[in-house]
Amino acid sequence: MRAQPILSAAAIRAAEAAWFANGGDSFALMQRAAGEVARAAATRLPPGGRVLVLAGPGNNGGDGYVAARLLADAGFAVQVTALAAPGAGDAARAAGEWCGATGPADPARFDLIVDALFGIGLARPLEGEAERLVLAANASGAPILAVDIPSGVDADTGAVPGVAINAVETMTFHTAKPGHLLLPGRLHTGRLQIADIGLPPAQGTPLALNGPGLWRLPVPDADTHKYARGGVLVWSGPVLATGASRLAATAALRAGAGAVTLVGDREALLVQAAHVTAVMLAEGDAQGFGRLAASPKVKALCVGPGAGPQARCVAGAALQSGKPLLLDADALTAFAGEAEHLARLIRRHDRPVLLTPHEGEFARLFPGLSGSKLARAQAAAALSGAVVILKGADGVIAAPDGRAAITANAPGWLATAGSGDVLAGIATGMLAQGIPGFEAAAAACFLHGEAGGRLGPGLISEDLCGPVLREVLAALI
Repeated sequence: MRAQPILSAAAIRAAEAAWFANGGDSFALMQRAAGEVARAAATRLPPGGRVLVLAGPGNNGGDGYVAARLLADAGFAVQVTALAAPGAGDAARAAGEWCGATGPADPARFDLIVDALFGIGLARPLEGEAERLVLAANASGAPILAVDIPSGVDADTGAVPGVAINAVETMTFHTAKPGHLLLPGRLHTGRLQIADIGLPPAQGTPLALNGPGLWRLPVPDADTHKYARGGVLVWSGPVLATGASRLAATAALRAGAGAVTLVGDREALLVQAAHVTAVMLAEGDAQGFGRLAASPKVKALCVGPGAGPQARCVAGAALQSGKPLLLDADALTAFAGEAEHLARLIRRHDRPVLLTPHEGEFARLFPGLSGSKLARAQAAAALSGAVVILKGADGVIAAPDGRAAITANAPGWLATAGSGDVLAGIATGMLAQGIPGFEAAAAACFLHGEAGGRLGPGLISEDLCGPVLREVLAALI
């Protein structure tokens, strides 16, 4: 399975320009794109169904005019409402070939609306007649098929600076764009379809949709043993906050680590002992955690879930160990506003470090970073030298070398206490098995989302590291 690339608006335009420079016919490309739109529209229409095409003045509108002609030729009742007449080029040619009904219309009278107002180049709020058309379409109750991206959504950031089309389906071309997957754009996109319109495959793009094409799960040999599969240390935290670390430890074990040990003070471990069986326990303070980490059996460390007041000291010991490491929750807050200091500690050793902040933790750790979620995650990874998982329904994984992935399979059911602790454990379990940092982070995010999707309503975090994770792993190996 190949990774699915994601291209920015500029990258898509560059790919088209290169194709045109090599003799590609731009109007033929428009016709292929419009053909895919017409095909998708036809599947949503009854025989002879009524279609309203909202056409803008640019090439997105040109796609709409060609799709209107194809749908009319197929026997559907089609009307075009034009925002403005195309000035020249392919869009003007497409408009000139449309001989059907044109003019204002009540969107509520149609079985389907095709949004061909604006494409991926728009990065400003919709105003005036464009805003009125979008509001009327959204209020009509008719399903909307968006061409390339819902009008009003920024293709690069997913931002919606004003109003935007609420599509049930979006037909885009060549690759997905970040705005299809990042919130709030994802909420406007509906079902995303990606059509191959004949452009050369995207090569070497640093951004991809997170999925099995980006990583491969390890399969142990028959003659392996538990420490060959990777030992993990997880810091326990204080007696009244043991649940988070226990979730992380259980998830690391379920994700494939061969042996997992919770480390902490005796009082906390007595609580842990009442709840765990396969997860082992070891007494230790911050220095003790560092000594245990030095064992060759230990392949990865996890500090942060429920870590409590010792989080910074334990994180420091873990960073000094030189072992692959995941820092989450309290361990991130302990370095609030000190991202450059944390970066120096990370860069002392050549090993993967994963940082897994939610938006609040990210803002505290990296207060000077702004921009889209993707841009902020990439900047944080470059600054820190770590792989950054900026969590959420549109989770972004960014590596220091510029690679990034967007996770699109996380359901809203994952918004529950302890869910992030399970993600931390899965990612640490992947590190322990020798998966490189970026791939370990991406695999963990995908597995977490798949498990959440299978569990659905009623999900609690304990469920995520139960049999459902085993089922998801088995389906992907």
